[in-house]
Amino acid sequence: MPTEVILPKVDMDMATGQISRWFAEEGAHVKKGDVLFEIETDKAAMEIDAPASGVLRDVTGKEGVDIPVGAPVAWIYADSEAYGAKQEAAPISPVVGEMSAEPTERGAVPPTPHSVTPPSALPGISPTGGEIGQSPSGGRATPLARRLAREAGLTLSAISGTGPHGRVVKADVDAAIAGGGAKAAPAAKAPAVAPAAAPAVKPMSDDQVLKLFEEGSYELIAHDNMRKTIARRLVEAKITIPHFYLTLDCELDALLALRTQLNADAPVKKTDKGEAPAYKLSVNDMVIKAMAMALKAVPDANASWTESAMVKHKHADVGVAVAIPGGLITPIIRHADEKTLSVISNEMKDLASRARSRKLKPEEYQGGTTAVSNLGMFGIKDFAAVINPPHATILAVGAGEQRAVVKNGEIKIATVMSVTLSTDHRAVDGALGAELMVAFKKLIENPMGMLV
Repeated sequence: MPTEVILPKVDMDMATGQISRWFAEEGAHVKKGDVLFEIETDKAAMEIDAPASGVLRDVTGKEGVDIPVGAPVAWIYADSEAYGAKQEAAPISPVVGEMSAEPTERGAVPPTPHSVTPPSALPGISPTGGEIGQSPSGGRATPLARRLAREAGLTLSAISGTGPHGRVVKADVDAAIAGGGAKAAPAAKAPAVAPAAAPAVKPMSDDQVLKLFEEGSYELIAHDNMRKTIARRLVEAKITIPHFYLTLDCELDALLALRTQLNADAPVKKTDKGEAPAYKLSVNDMVIKAMAMALKAVPDANASWTESAMVKHKHADVGVAVAIPGGLITPIIRHADEKTLSVISNEMKDLASRARSRKLKPEEYQGGTTAVSNLGMFGIKDFAAVINPPHATILAVGAGEQRAVVKNGEIKIATVMSVTLSTDHRAVDGALGAELMVAFKKLIENPMGMLV
């Protein structure tokens, strides 16, 4: 039997992926372990090795097309194996990928690794994705929404969907339950229209948005996987996490003086391009270190919320928001509280470089216990960042600028930076968040504490 090559799951949140590049052509001989193709996920590009040696046949995974996790993309025939008819497999398309990645209460449901059934072949499903004879949503619903509706005795066809393409999602069923509507009635007395459910908050549809603009005055640029994931996670974060914000000002003059001295005293190392300093510290490197040390000083704030327990972290792993074309990614400095400033600086430069070329490994951007987002280089004075689960905090860093401050009753000039801590109120209360900010401010204004 030929060896099936599937699209693997390389990211915790991955439901679909795209093959950005094949390294072998149809009919080519490949060896087990050779790089076969490159996957482009919403966060990184990863090379996938051949699972067996032999001849590559029946390549169905096309470049640049969304493919469900687990779907077959090719087959490898052993050298001694006869090649017969093309392997039977449903065509891979964005529509199939979307149906194969319906979320459940435990996350995305990976498709079967053996085949992908086209929508028209699924029992009770029309080619457009709806249940036959159902409306107004067309019967399109996530598996979780179907189960909840069934358990609550609701008529799925009477629930208006707010998901993609009118799909009924969990929130729609919850709204129907709360409003007491859409209850199933005896067949002989079933009303044409079910009682109205509690209205669900719905964003403007694509058509409603486009009707507001003159035709021909715009162009449409399709969302890529990264932008879709960012949008979904931001909406989830703002809906499910009770944010609150704490802002204070930190004086930077002592930190800037120490940074200048440390960079001037940096040892010289030999590189391919000649000699260069072993490190070059930035203000952001020192912010990362200060945030990590503040979390260690206030350990109750170094936490993540789960419904069953509070997760208290033993290390401060600081994610750092890095802008990349089409979005952003948050590579993580692990154990930042234990690392020197020079190590943090060099590690951050490497992570940021590979993030921009989308070469990070999943373990380099997944997890973390907090995050830092710095827009100071753009001159932004202050802003509030959105928490990235499972974090309970994120620090938004503004520009360092000269301001008038009052010291001992006199007006002085100081370099001041405004920072805003966004916190998950379920895990970090107001007083605890304030304690964390005070610890951070102390380290920034007395930076020698980061060297001992």
